[in-house]
Amino acid sequence: MTIEARIRELGNRHRSLDETIQQEMRRPSADPTHLREMKQRKLRLKEEISSLEARAH
Repeated sequence: MTIEARIRELGNRHRSLDETIQQEMRRPSADPTHLREMKQRKLRLKEEISSLEARAH
């Protein structure tokens, strides 16, 4: 897999996770622990994307 393809794939996962987080936050019984874990995963994806973009340029 090329770096560009990996960046696209991670970007798709990042957007999907963001949508899931937004949906969870709208729920009245949102689980704060689960939200925190999802936000941490989203941050790790963003960091990996940034790292790959730096290597691609």
